[in-house]
Amino acid sequence: MLRGLPNVTDPNLLVGVDHFDDAGVYKLDASTAVVTTLDFFPPLVDDAYTFGRIAAANSLSDIYAMGARPLCVLNIVGFPDKDLPVGLLVEILRGGAERVLAAGAVVAGGHSVRDSEIKYGLSVTGLVHPDRIHTNGAAKVGDVLVLTKPIGTGVLTTAAKVGKIGESDLAEVIDVMTDLNAGACEAMLEVGVRGVTDVTGFGLVGHAHEMADASGVTIEIEAASVPLLEGTLRLAGDGIVTRIHKDNLEYLGDRFTAKGVDETLVKVLADAQTSGGLLIAVPPDHAERLVERLRKHRARCAAVVGRVRPRSAETVILV
Repeated sequence: MLRGLPNVTDPNLLVGVDHFDDAGVYKLDASTAVVTTLDFFPPLVDDAYTFGRIAAANSLSDIYAMGARPLCVLNIVGFPDKDLPVGLLVEILRGGAERVLAAGAVVAGGHSVRDSEIKYGLSVTGLVHPDRIHTNGAAKVGDVLVLTKPIGTGVLTTAAKVGKIGESDLAEVIDVMTDLNAGACEAMLEVGVRGVTDVTGFGLVGHAHEMADASGVTIEIEAASVPLLEGTLRLAGDGIVTRIHKDNLEYLGDRFTAKGVDETLVKVLADAQTSGGLLIAVPPDHAERLVERLRKHRARCAAVVGRVRPRSAETVILV
């Protein structure tokens, strides 16, 4: 779709669409760059306030993945006001505002349209020093890969939608999805890391591919080392995964291989995530300190899940 659009040649655009990074970055001066992103989607849970919190945390995550500080946000709303009470939208916005406040940012306004279904998210503006930008294209051979949240949000929220689990079983996954990646961002800035991305719609495998492709390397993921939310593998074994996992694997094609990894686990690691953790490529001599700092900053997890290898025919290998 982007092929027909004009190329951007502005030298101040430090990060654009070239490598499918998490946010755009525009340099203002020698010490300041603006980081900008947006994201929105339909509800994943029934509770309006909780949905607002999840959607806001998901949008803010792109700013943290770039090593930036969120500054202000705009609400993005689609709402069927003729079919649903406006009070639901108030609760969604209230939930979003709670996460924005927790991030130390402010809500500056927004825009709404009448829609056939609810959609909500944020456009987020942040700030970063031009020399401290973290992109998905800086991983180096030998780097260690660290993941800061467990995988499984897609499986568990899908299971709730089809009645395989109750709302009460979503407590852990909601806690994970509403948790900001602020602490993980602080930890990586303190330690000094290289390539970074957050894990969302393309799944762990898909976002690892983007990092590998942008960096000119191959990423090897140790499937058994990837932390999973409780019940994820059991439900996935019963066929509860989002349809997006198929799209992600089809897109990768022969650029992805899974050597001796259980088929169900492959599906889980390719499955869409919402407000997932950061996947961080860190020099091996900094890896232990990164894990320690992530724990200090109360990241959901600090799991070493793989290595960066020299480029081969595949961009991502599961072992």
